[in-house]
Amino acid sequence: MKELPIHIQLQPESDRTLYEQIYEYIRDEIRQGSLLQDEKLPSARLLAEDLQVSRTTVDMAYGQLVSEGYLEARPRQGYFVCAVEGLCVIDPFQKSDKRTVSKQSRQTAEQYDFSPNAIDMHFFPYATWKKITKSILVDANSDMFSLGEPQGDLSLRTTICRYLHGARGVNCEPEQVIVGAGNDYLLLLLEKILGRHVHVAMEDPTYAKAYRIFQSCAYPVTFVPMDENGISVECLRHTDAQVAYVMPAHQYPTGISMPIGRRMELLKWAAEQEGRYLIEDDYDSEFRFKGKPLPSLQASDRNGNVVYIGTFSKAIAPAIRISYMVLPYPLLTRYREACGFYSSTVSRIDQTILNEFIQDGYFERYLNKMRKQYRMKHDLLLTELRAFRKAFRISGSNAGLHVILTDRMGRSEEELARTAQEAGVKVYRMRDFRMKESGGTAAMLILGYAALSPEEIGKGMALLREAWL
Repeated sequence: MKELPIHIQLQPESDRTLYEQIYEYIRDEIRQGSLLQDEKLPSARLLAEDLQVSRTTVDMAYGQLVSEGYLEARPRQGYFVCAVEGLCVIDPFQKSDKRTVSKQSRQTAEQYDFSPNAIDMHFFPYATWKKITKSILVDANSDMFSLGEPQGDLSLRTTICRYLHGARGVNCEPEQVIVGAGNDYLLLLLEKILGRHVHVAMEDPTYAKAYRIFQSCAYPVTFVPMDENGISVECLRHTDAQVAYVMPAHQYPTGISMPIGRRMELLKWAAEQEGRYLIEDDYDSEFRFKGKPLPSLQASDRNGNVVYIGTFSKAIAPAIRISYMVLPYPLLTRYREACGFYSSTVSRIDQTILNEFIQDGYFERYLNKMRKQYRMKHDLLLTELRAFRKAFRISGSNAGLHVILTDRMGRSEEELARTAQEAGVKVYRMRDFRMKESGGTAAMLILGYAALSPEEIGKGMALLREAWL
């Protein structure tokens, strides 16, 4: 087994927590190439004993590294270094004199990643999750290890129904819910339900992975422009689309929250012709910082035209590969005819753990804690962005875990992203989410803040001020 060097020097008096110090040390070892792909790390217990820290501290560090893709947790084997292509960073001071290394070469490694997809795992209740898991395995019987229902365990589907109705206004019965291992699987399953070669309309810009999935299903896809209220229904009417994929609560990546008027227009479009459906991806709906959470589009559907999709990966942890889809009754009949023989893709053990996590109130408490944390980071980022208001228009800040900066000075997205990278900061270009060329559009950058600490947000924004202003 590849043992970590025993000279990790933890500093209890540091502003950084012990878990952050362990996480940063291992991350940097991987980035610098000192730890290579498929090398095995010590178990959390052994590392905790070696460093004389609690097991929970090491579990948190390993959990963060797993969620960011640096490590892979293999069941009953341990933690292994993942392939991180293009991320290996060799310290320029190792092979050259410090006085001869330029500022630009020192800053090519990104220190602060404002990813809109990453989340904060610092406060995940590892002990609670472990306790529930242990309790379930101790009391497990042979039924726990059986195949289970194709749509997912009835107990979890019932819990999901209650949660969705209370939190998002979704009206459904457990028989309408299908549990699957991630949204990707559910979208692929939906292709079997809707049929082949269904014409799909998508917002532009949009969630690129959903587009690639539809493309892999041989669906003709039309991209519909957006205005300040979301997808243009007028433009949608000029397409031959039978299905529209939308994100009304918090559109990704623009951050637009669709008002009730536009939602009613969409529902009217779907009801005008038999066989039309709306796929509502309720992305980031749990995190809204002004006003009450908006109800789902499905909550206003009276004709059975909305397919509702959600996931626990964003609200709990990326490794919780449990998503759910609520089918209107006409499509539920098709599902049973075309897909009823498919086995569930989520283990019954994982379903039971999640069910108890929600039922016993842990999920709601954790969600409330993370709302406070994200709200604090959200407000800090907006405070830091005050200095940018002459150079950028800031939008999309009322909900979700990222904001949008629109350049006022005629610079390109490539230029802004490059100068940020040279300063040690990674930002994300809107053009990477646009499916059609949009000449003449002002440069737009996406800044996610969820996975960064307050200190990292402050330091990253200071570097962006120096690079952009």
